[in-house]
Amino acid sequence: MGDLTTAEAKPLYQDTSKSIDERVADLLGRMTLAEKAGQLFHNMLLPGPEGTLAPAHPMFGIEDTKQLVSEKFMTHFNLLGPVQDPIQIARWQNTLQEYALKQTRLGIPITIASDPRNHSTQNVGAAFKAGALSLWPEPLGFAALRDADLVERFADIARQEYLALGLRVSLHPQVDLSTEYRWARICATFGEDADLSGELVQAYIRGFQGGKDITSASVSTMTKHFPGGGPQMNGEDPHFAYGREQVYPGDNIEYHLKPFRKAIEAGTRYMMPYYGMPIGTEWEEVGFAFNKAVMTGLLREKLGFDGIICTDWGLITDTEIMGQDMPARAWGCEGLTELERTKKILDAGCDQFGGESRTDLIIQLVEKNQSVSRILREKFLLGLFENPFVDIEEAGKIVGQPNWKEEGEQAQRRSFTLLKNSKSVLPLQKQDCIGKKVYVEGISEEVVKEWGFELAAVEEAEIAFLRLQCPYEPRPGGFESIFHAGSLAFSAEEQARQAKIFSKVPTCIVDVYLDRPAVIPEVADQATALLVNYGSNEGAFFDVVFGNVHPEGKLPFDLPSSMRAVEKSKADLPFDTELPLFKYGHGLNY
Repeated sequence: MGDLTTAEAKPLYQDTSKSIDERVADLLGRMTLAEKAGQLFHNMLLPGPEGTLAPAHPMFGIEDTKQLVSEKFMTHFNLLGPVQDPIQIARWQNTLQEYALKQTRLGIPITIASDPRNHSTQNVGAAFKAGALSLWPEPLGFAALRDADLVERFADIARQEYLALGLRVSLHPQVDLSTEYRWARICATFGEDADLSGELVQAYIRGFQGGKDITSASVSTMTKHFPGGGPQMNGEDPHFAYGREQVYPGDNIEYHLKPFRKAIEAGTRYMMPYYGMPIGTEWEEVGFAFNKAVMTGLLREKLGFDGIICTDWGLITDTEIMGQDMPARAWGCEGLTELERTKKILDAGCDQFGGESRTDLIIQLVEKNQSVSRILREKFLLGLFENPFVDIEEAGKIVGQPNWKEEGEQAQRRSFTLLKNSKSVLPLQKQDCIGKKVYVEGISEEVVKEWGFELAAVEEAEIAFLRLQCPYEPRPGGFESIFHAGSLAFSAEEQARQAKIFSKVPTCIVDVYLDRPAVIPEVADQATALLVNYGSNEGAFFDVVFGNVHPEGKLPFDLPSSMRAVEKSKADLPFDTELPLFKYGHGLNY
């Protein structure tokens, strides 16, 4: 099988004294069409119990691990689920690598990728819970702090945690711009300003990759979603057919390309196009991964990107996710057969198919040597052929180190943005609050009692602490319900409910989690103090309220004053809502 260790049997591609170009060429020359086809797919895996390889998991549309590796010859996978026990994940990674080494003819190592894992997120549609890893604010929080050095430090720590677990590709950073405030995926962006996003993405890539030249100590970055997924029609997301149109009413495509230019300049190794289909441009009205003018003409030829282009997940095959039927996101190409879709994506210039395992379709087409060569070269550069395994015991020591967790906690605290502070009520003085009756929402009773308060009903409370979620309209479906979309304003009923609290409690301190730019003029008007956060825990909130840490965040986007202003704005133009409630960069201190 793949374990060719004797001097006589050892092929050139396993010879570390040879150049990577020579090794890639040798390996490519030995591969069958089926083995080459396997390299062009990047699907999902769940680990089995106690570090074993998992069987098929129908709920997530995941096939049996052993079949994917030994029968479809796939070597790229996205790890699903939280990392609760680093030792078990490291053990699973080694089991997977050993299986690939011993049960496949060529022993090509596995590249494991991951969505973001280090953020205090409430929107798991775009990321995973951190589990045992260090916990930081979401990218919007880094944008609020305007601190590129902190971003690089975060990325370097996350890189070390990823390496300990065997994760070698980050399916991030996300540098779409939040110019359409209703879009569901703003929480993972660096906000609305293209220049700030460009500065921070370069720091992000430096931290994960260590620079343009990747090594065995690097985690390759996959920058997304080219050419910028922000300007979605009506803010709807193109995971779903009703959100497939991407629009540029302000003729502002170049603005959305700015962060991607910076990512390419910094040496990002992968690029992911988004699902959306451009409407009213010079480009063909098909999803970006199907679009040769965008993938080859713009990304490859005009911007000079020579890395790997991996599509977003599920462009070819209809599937089911979390009990919900999900058609292939082949927007503009719905009438094509699966084989025709595959060919159109390859012809457009893409190298890998995300979320697919349809190696049979590639085998029916033609050899794709250039893509396979790019993909294999990445494995060699990452040192996977030399050492695909991780130190299981070290993983338990490295992942979630206390000092790294503390750095993440401090970043959460610092990134809070103080928007209003009537009569300088904040910071509160703890000695003045002991025994005071408080009404709380979104905060556990245990934490309230730790700070010396006595819980009370609204009618009796002297202080109210309200931690609110940015408004959204719940959607149906197991998968679709994860996306926070629709109106950014609280309903009339919810506004009335909140107004009763504001009228009855003398001091009302409100904190709103912003995964999108909320429309909350009534909250700003009635609250005594108004904070916003970008992913934080309760302890961080109280530390800020009591002045143990001062809020340093500045808004990473405008906060609109009304939904009418949002609806009238042009989706691709920044800072385009009329008379915003708070402007980009607003943030008080004390």
